[in-house]
Amino acid sequence: MRELEFKRRALRNPAGSCLVGFGLTHVLCSATIERNVPPFLRDTGRGWITAEYSMLPGSTPGGRKQREIGKRDGRSTEIQRLIGRSLRAAVDMTRLGEVTITIDCDVIEADGGTRTASVSGGWVALYDALTVLAADQGRPGPEYYLIGQVAAISVGIVDGQIICDLDYARDARAEVDMNVVRRDGSLVEVQGTGENGSFTRAQLNDLLDAADAGIDEIMAAQRTALRE
Repeated sequence: MRELEFKRRALRNPAGSCLVGFGLTHVLCSATIERNVPPFLRDTGRGWITAEYSMLPGSTPGGRKQREIGKRDGRSTEIQRLIGRSLRAAVDMTRLGEVTITIDCDVIEADGGTRTASVSGGWVALYDALTVLAADQGRPGPEYYLIGQVAAISVGIVDGQIICDLDYARDARAEVDMNVVRRDGSLVEVQGTGENGSFTRAQLNDLLDAADAGIDEIMAAQRTALRE
């Protein structure tokens, strides 16, 4: 595992925000509450959680990365859908009321694992936003809305060895690459690919065991940040 950092209230204006660091990867996550919902949820009493993801121009080596203006590329769209699905798994939508919480994840510096850092930091930002919402709605606290704690990690097989929390150098030469999202002790999503080979059922079990150990560390760091 790389060094973990969750810095809450990194921004003054959003209801919740968190600057998350997985090693040299840093993502600024902010949670904004809006008093409306998408058309398919109007008059249902249910809320919605969605996400947007982008990489800032100076976030990658090798020159300036172009800003995504208008239509996002396929990678960004896929990642923000993953973030949204993961964080919706943490919340009882029927208790939110007709509000939308948008989690914006802006990658400041990328060195692998930006999507898993976004999910993990997004949950901390979401927790603080739910604290604000609970105070506004007269609820006892964020736990009123929460189903569980969510975090994510990347694992892979590199040079025949299982590695947890891949940086870019390892990710680029991984034979197998996997992203795992967990809510408390249950899996939310598993994305696994044989990038330069295949993997056995036994290796899959070992990868999931490594992911469990990594997510345990992340969740402990999230809870420490919330206590502070």
